[in-house]
Amino acid sequence: PSPKVQATHPDCSVVLYFQAQEAECLEVIRSESQTSAPPGSLGQQGCLTEWDGVSCWSAVPVGQSRAVACPDILIFKKSKALIWRNCTESGWSFPSPPYYNACELEATGSNNDTEAKASYFVTMKVLYTCGYSTSLAALFLAVGIFSCFRKLHCTRNSIHIHFFTSFILRGAAVFIKDAVLFSDESIDHCTMSTVNCKAAIAFFQYSVLANFYWLLVEGMYLQTLLLLTFTSDKRYIWWYILIGWGVPMLTVCIWVVTRLQYDNHGCWDDYTSLYWWVIKAPILLAIFVNFLIFLNVTRMLAQKIRSPNISKNYKQQYMRLTKSTLLLIPLFGVHYVVFALFPEHIGVDARLYFELVLGSYQGFLVALLYCFLNGEVQGEIKRNWGKWQSSMESNVFNLATQDFTA
Repeated sequence: PSPKVQATHPDCSVVLYFQAQEAECLEVIRSESQTSAPPGSLGQQGCLTEWDGVSCWSAVPVGQSRAVACPDILIFKKSKALIWRNCTESGWSFPSPPYYNACELEATGSNNDTEAKASYFVTMKVLYTCGYSTSLAALFLAVGIFSCFRKLHCTRNSIHIHFFTSFILRGAAVFIKDAVLFSDESIDHCTMSTVNCKAAIAFFQYSVLANFYWLLVEGMYLQTLLLLTFTSDKRYIWWYILIGWGVPMLTVCIWVVTRLQYDNHGCWDDYTSLYWWVIKAPILLAIFVNFLIFLNVTRMLAQKIRSPNISKNYKQQYMRLTKSTLLLIPLFGVHYVVFALFPEHIGVDARLYFELVLGSYQGFLVALLYCFLNGEVQGEIKRNWGKWQSSMESNVFNLATQDFTA
């Protein structure tokens, strides 16, 4: 059989260790209860195998003792001390010395530190919930603006709508993931392995991938616009859609099949698995290609603006789209590349802050750059607002005239 990759979160490794030890002990207890050997084989009133929550104590006759070492896991300091229990006529005696004396815990912080960490994560959740809510509201409004005004219907704005939609999916995926994984505090998240939680994680990974690949499409479109000034860009729209939605779908399908086949444990939300690179590598590829586009577009833009053959309208169009796209490419990719160079457990606080808190407001920033600060959009809104005001004034005048003539 193919080897299984046991990639668990460090905090969950302790829970899984004790669960594995308990399962082995309960199996021994079950086999003892099914054997036909009478208790007299251990002495007429021997002590049967017992799990005390930390160690498994094998069966012994009355009057004998059993010793176990401290559990060999990271939360305990290395110790040669032994814990003893005697088998008495009334059953097992208490462990001596007690676990908390024999097995000294590693320094993990005081209760105040634990409370501060819990408060920190609650604050983080509040911040990114506000961020994603703000982004979703702005993105829905931006999609509505681009969809409602006919003069804004073009390939460029169609790509913007797809880009906005990828952010909407990402925000929705975060809320869905939180609802599935963290709605019930009584659930043991270390052993949670339901279809719902795996589907939520898969949808989240798809939305993140789509997000990065639609940013790549924005960069590709800008480069195409600069290269092929007099070529219709409608012919490329289906290729853009295939890259923006198709490549992430194919990647996530490969990742899901791989996890089901070789690493199907937990909720697939661990980032220490080797198979995490099935998701991570395409994201890094998209960022790397976008960075090359960033350099190439900067070079071409400098040439276009200096060229006397380009009309003023084209230069304004280039500048408007370029300012938005060139700002987003480094903004989205730089921190991800920096963190990608280090293991997942390095710089966790900084990673959480960038990816959750600042990342939650990226959708709002995109809507602001591509829609709300877009001169073309502002002009169309003002024009339609003026038409609506003129229509309202005309209706009021007609009503007043009818009342006067009546």
